[in-house]
Amino acid sequence: MEKTQHKVATTTITRNLSELAQPTGNIYETTMIIAKRANQIAAEIKQELSAKLEEFSNFADTLEETFENREQIEISRHYEKLPKPTLVAIKEFQDGEIYYRKIES
Repeated sequence: MEKTQHKVATTTITRNLSELAQPTGNIYETTMIIAKRANQIAAEIKQELSAKLEEFSNFADTLEETFENREQIEISRHYEKLPKPTLVAIKEFQDGEIYYRKIES
């Protein structure tokens, strides 16, 4: 996942909806595919961040005993700088990296 994020712009850009909807033929289907993938990416990032921050957890009894850890702050800043999950999902969709299928009734 890290590899993909380095290629993604960190700012929002205007996109051509016709081109974005071309693979599915429907902008609403495209939006749902991207939204579901963005949710997956956000969950992966949250799980990864929680695991890294858990290493630094201090089970203090009082607030006075809680202290800021430099490594913990640096990890948090790193994750804040990552592109938003929606931008990553859009890039993956445009590059054809998302597998999706339509369930016929």
